[in-house]
Amino acid sequence: MRIKRSVSRFFVALIVPAVSLAVVSYFGAYAIWGNRGILSLEETQAQLGIQQQKFAELQAIRARLENRIALMEKDGGDADLVEELARTQLMDGGPNQVALSRSGH
Repeated sequence: MRIKRSVSRFFVALIVPAVSLAVVSYFGAYAIWGNRGILSLEETQAQLGIQQQKFAELQAIRARLENRIALMEKDGGDADLVEELARTQLMDGGPNQVALSRSGH
């Protein structure tokens, strides 16, 4: 009887540390190999760099467009810009002029 009680106390005393070890192991493994773990950090940073580069390009395009809009909103608009847009959109030139499209711009 005494041995049975001693063995049961021993196993009862091990239950809390065993459950604690299981919980810590589970969350530790997730912290390393999980979706947001340490191993996926490098890939996430690479994707962030790509997205930041795309964002910077879009900001540059937006700044250029805002500048062109500001030039058009002046009283009567900027004459050079209006002529450039008209020629680009209409591909029309004056007498004795030839219009060439510039696909690089």
